[in-house]
Amino acid sequence: MNILVELFVVTFRVLWAFVLAAAKWLVRPKEKSVAGQVCLITGAGSGLGRLFALEFARRRALLVLWDINTQSNEETAGMVRHIYREMAQEAAAAAPGVAGDGEKDALPPCNLQVYTYTCDVGKRENVYSTAERVRKEVGEVSVLVNNAGVVSGHHLLECPDELIERTMMVNCHAHFWTTKAFLPKMLEMNHGHIVTVASSLGLFSTAGVEDYCASKFGAVGFHESLSHELKAAEKDGIKTTLVCPYLVDTGMFRGCRIRKEIEPFLPPLKPEYCVKQAMRAILTDQPMICTPRLMYMVTFMKSILPFEAVVCMYRFLGADKCMYPFIAQRKQATNNNEAKNGI
Repeated sequence: MNILVELFVVTFRVLWAFVLAAAKWLVRPKEKSVAGQVCLITGAGSGLGRLFALEFARRRALLVLWDINTQSNEETAGMVRHIYREMAQEAAAAAPGVAGDGEKDALPPCNLQVYTYTCDVGKRENVYSTAERVRKEVGEVSVLVNNAGVVSGHHLLECPDELIERTMMVNCHAHFWTTKAFLPKMLEMNHGHIVTVASSLGLFSTAGVEDYCASKFGAVGFHESLSHELKAAEKDGIKTTLVCPYLVDTGMFRGCRIRKEIEPFLPPLKPEYCVKQAMRAILTDQPMICTPRLMYMVTFMKSILPFEAVVCMYRFLGADKCMYPFIAQRKQATNNNEAKNGI
């Protein structure tokens, strides 16, 4: 094809992509069904992982929950089973002979199950062995939610190397291993969905959390490259969604503060709101979701402004040292534990 003609076609497609994106803002796309599909969530024992599990359970997915903490993972499973029981009771109370919608008919609530596995996603062999158990005991995974995450809470020069390695392994490397474990079958079937729960700190950074930012930047880069690889392979049946929320009030960054005059306009996100927005993006095959939408603007400005201009904005917002109170609290808690244990 003549390069000028091809350039015209590409320009038209780019403009058409803008039109379609704008249309989705005006007309909410229909959510797809995940009923009966196997959904695996890492870090399901608490925080966003637990809320993702509950949301997928309400949509009649078969849940596979991974967490390093067995007790908290079982607590999440108990909540999921409660939702399944409620749906079974509702189905039993419904008038017999009344046809349900496609999602409800996909799998009877009484057949829904939740499976729990204790897995340290920071250990490659543990991921691969647990994935093999899942395939044998549950079946092939259709929806993979890479959610597990940790934070060290130390300044770079005070952070032990082991904690830096741990942060990188759990927040970034684990995404490689879980994807390598479950992607082959998705490719074979040309069906599946991979969700990367990253952070706004994977799009822009701040001081004091170098290891966390590096791990989230890595997760974002991995996700974007994987998305391009699937497109290049023309595997359009496999969807990807990148989730980049602002600070979420899960306690992970307790103490983090921006400028007090700005904080009322940009408070920490409620976990329930964050997950509902992410679920909407996942179920409508949205490639990326930043919450709140202001994060899109911040990312764009960071890309075009001179570095010194970005620094000025950070200082005005109080974002340059927003992690320092959090780090101080973590350090105090560590000192108190050491004193309590007589170290």
